Parts: sequence; structure tokens; C-alpha cells
Amino acid sequence: MAKEEKKSSENGARLPLGKVNFVMMSICLVLIVLGFALMTGSANDGATFNNAIFESRRTVVGPMIALAGFVLMAFAIMYKKKDKDDSTNK
Repeated sequence: MAKEEKKSSENGARLPLGKVNFVMMSICLVLIVLGFALMTGSANDGATFNNAIFESRRTVVGPMIALAGFVLMAFAIMYKKKDKDDSTNK
């Protein structure tokens, strides 16, 4: 029975995503978490107004890094490595 499973994997059954895709997806996940972490901070406590909520780190840098992570995640999922055999036959 183990030989049958081995044959099916040798016959060309491949996973849709490769190692490169998973590495790229993990880097994108780190970017997304970093972007959300940059957006965190203290809020207004009611008695006084906190001007820190309008810092550029919280309103521009964090969201841009998170957005870049989401866009690159879509690219990482769709990325397909070119086969060497296809490029030599053309």
C-alpha cells in the first residue's frame, strides 16, 4: 500500500502552492501584523484630548504597510515559478 502512495506522488500529483509561495505568504503575514501593530496606541481617555491619535505612524505608515502586506499576499498566492523545460522549448 505504501508503494501505491509513492507511485501517485511520482506520477505528477503536485501541490498547488510551492515552498516559495509559503515563504512569500509568511513574509506578507509579518507585514500585515507589523502594520496593525503600528496602528495601535492609547485612545482618548475622556477628560483630555490625546493628540497622539493623529500621528503619522498611526494614520499613514501603519495602514500603508498593512495594505502592502495584503496586496503582496495576493501576489504570493498567484505566483507560479517558471519551469526550465518550458523556456528551453520556445
